[in-house]
Amino acid sequence: MDWLQVVVLAAVQGLTEFLPVSSSAHLILVPVLTDWQDQGLAFDVALHVGSLTAVIVYFRHEILRMAYSALRALGGKGVDDDARLALWVVVATLPVCIVGFLLRDFISLYMRSTLIIALSLIVFGLLLGYADFFKRDTRSEYQMGLKDALIIGFAQVLALIPGTSRSGISMTAALMVGMSREGAARFSFLLSIPVIVLAGGLEAIELIRQPDPIDWLTLGVGTLLSGLFAYLCIHYFLAVIKKLGMQPFVVYRVLFGAWLLWFFYV
Repeated sequence: MDWLQVVVLAAVQGLTEFLPVSSSAHLILVPVLTDWQDQGLAFDVALHVGSLTAVIVYFRHEILRMAYSALRALGGKGVDDDARLALWVVVATLPVCIVGFLLRDFISLYMRSTLIIALSLIVFGLLLGYADFFKRDTRSEYQMGLKDALIIGFAQVLALIPGTSRSGISMTAALMVGMSREGAARFSFLLSIPVIVLAGGLEAIELIRQPDPIDWLTLGVGTLLSGLFAYLCIHYFLAVIKKLGMQPFVVYRVLFGAWLLWFFYV
């Protein structure tokens, strides 16, 4: 890979991993608009490591409090808001892990068409717009209950459909159960941690089995850039939705989906 390819792919991964616009939809454009060869599994793992590092660093204080409170709760010293939030993250992660494991091969073979991606962008984008306009409330991620976590968790399963966007559908579900924009976004970002760990772990296992040589310099730069773009994305996204809400991303999704339909099918 040349350095332009490294920068572009790191930017696409770092930004679209957390924005409600679907990383899969954007990644299909890279080979369409360029003559670049596939970047390989090792670089994919590196980009995910960068995104994971960014979200952990950004929410480091919340994560430490959640881990400390969860350990105290397991030790019988009571359950506080941070321990409950840690539990809701686990509960909301289980459905997508189970379904993703069972349907992984089916999704890879039959669900990655441009048509599905384009329609998912439009349909789930409009659903996000509806939830943001009509359903949002003032509850934070610390005011969730078991029912809320389950609804968000099962909604996140839909993210297995390319074009849906994991962050987008989890924010949509969170808004639908009455969470604020910031609460929905922050819980979605926390949910990304176990999902990226598990998905990246499966890729890492496949990578270990491959005998191909590894370009550590390229991987290191890709990881660093992906993490930087992801960190900036999280920071500015939380600031933007306070003022503008989700509607700019809804408009972008609908226009992007319509463009994909026109580009590939007209």
